Amino acid sequence: ILKISCFPFCCFRMLTRTPSVVAQVFLLLSIVLVIAIAVIQINQQQILSPGLKYGIVLDAGSSRTTVYVYEWPAEKENNTGVVSQTFKCNVKGPGISSYESNPGALAKPLDDCLNKVKERIPVHLHKNTSVYLGATAGMRLLRLQNESAANEVLASIQNYFRAQPFEFRGAQIITGPEEGVYGWITANYLMGNFLERNLWRTWVHPYRKETTGALDLGGASTQISFIPDDSEEHFNSTLQVKLYGYNYNVYTHSYQCYGRDEAEKRLLALLLQKSNTSTNVDNPCYPQNYNTALTMKYFFGSLCTQSLRPANYYPNQLVNFHGTGDPGLCQEMVSLLFNFTACTDKEDCPFNGIHQPKANGDFVAFSGFYYTINALNLSGHFSLADFNSSMWFFCSQSWAQLQFMLPKFEEIYARSYCFSANFIYYLLVRGYNFNAETWPQIHFQKEVGNSSIAWSLGYMLSLTNMIPAEGKLIQLPLKPSLFAGLLVFLTATALLCLLFLVYLCIVSHHRKDITHVEHVFIPE
Repeated sequence: ILKISCFPFCCFRMLTRTPSVVAQVFLLLSIVLVIAIAVIQINQQQILSPGLKYGIVLDAGSSRTTVYVYEWPAEKENNTGVVSQTFKCNVKGPGISSYESNPGALAKPLDDCLNKVKERIPVHLHKNTSVYLGATAGMRLLRLQNESAANEVLASIQNYFRAQPFEFRGAQIITGPEEGVYGWITANYLMGNFLERNLWRTWVHPYRKETTGALDLGGASTQISFIPDDSEEHFNSTLQVKLYGYNYNVYTHSYQCYGRDEAEKRLLALLLQKSNTSTNVDNPCYPQNYNTALTMKYFFGSLCTQSLRPANYYPNQLVNFHGTGDPGLCQEMVSLLFNFTACTDKEDCPFNGIHQPKANGDFVAFSGFYYTINALNLSGHFSLADFNSSMWFFCSQSWAQLQFMLPKFEEIYARSYCFSANFIYYLLVRGYNFNAETWPQIHFQKEVGNSSIAWSLGYMLSLTNMIPAEGKLIQLPLKPSLFAGLLVFLTATALLCLLFLVYLCIVSHHRKDITHVEHVFIPE
């Protein structure tokens, strides 16, 4: 006797009937819809930024004030904002330290720039936008020379910003090392040495990317900042900086009175000191046939030249300077501004007896460095030989020839570019020990993209560490309640269809418990 069960076969026949076909269609449709809705909800969601935050930094330098507007996503990145410069405005007139005798006169030149800033930032964000003013070497010198005058200038700025719609966070005189480190942060941030976007368009820390050293030449001071080869060995002379979750030990030094303007005042004082007359002085760094009359106060009124003042110092006395355009003598005079003998037999000592680790790696030179190099018709990377030949050629020109050589001619700058070039040579080559081999590692640059290389951006980046982040907003294709309702409904439908099909199979099996076929073979 052979007994064969037909349950699977019967189930199949049963499932081909109309009710079961409808149930199967609903089951498959429910499963497909559940998967489709889930995929859409996950993949089509939009992450909405809580918006932008804005910050305003006033770079109150010795020769002028510059207003920068920065913006960054409110949710930030590893506790530091991904900041970009959106606006820049140069305040008309000299630096704020020049207003020592009339601090109230600061308001009008500031107004012109601040009115433009108000147009750049949405009105509803004005009250939440922080304003910071950082004063550099010009105010550092004024504070040393006349502290009450410096305080009055800062108080005048405080009073001015009380009437503005922004949240003023104070005016402060930043230290030389702070100025150096902030410049280093700016340069490396703009060059992508702290963050970069990966294939998924998210910000990540670059793998094994070296940082770049920073060389800043201002009007009253100059800064050098870089990470030494052995940070631990020079730990006592480095500052620790934390950005985007990483720590950096940065060596930085600021040389007071070695900014372009103050250094030139010291040169003029030396030339007068070495001259046979106190009224007519030859200046080998001024172009041939250039003549100008300057008051003694112009170059002796600074703290940097106080020690060079003559016994018969009369602030309003005029001194006539005559340009001779002598490159060789200009170099000789500029070298006297540096005390190289203080570093004799000392390692890691550039000049003036200051300790400095060996400069290594790539450097970016900005501010006064860039403007001088640009005047020599050089840019980016070039050899030391090219720099020397361009400097020699430039310094040999007459005042009349010079007016046709410069892309932008302004007397106060044009007359001083020869001095600036020689000063840069001695600072970088004799001071920081760059040579023909390492000179090409210096990149002379004004900005990266649309952002200026200046300490103010680094200052803003550091400040965003202290500004709270805001959470991201996620916008889904379907409202959570609707998504949950559809998911429950479709899942329930699928389960009911599945149960119905199982039920049909079982009922069919019981109705045909005789449906098994029995074949009895009886011998004839």
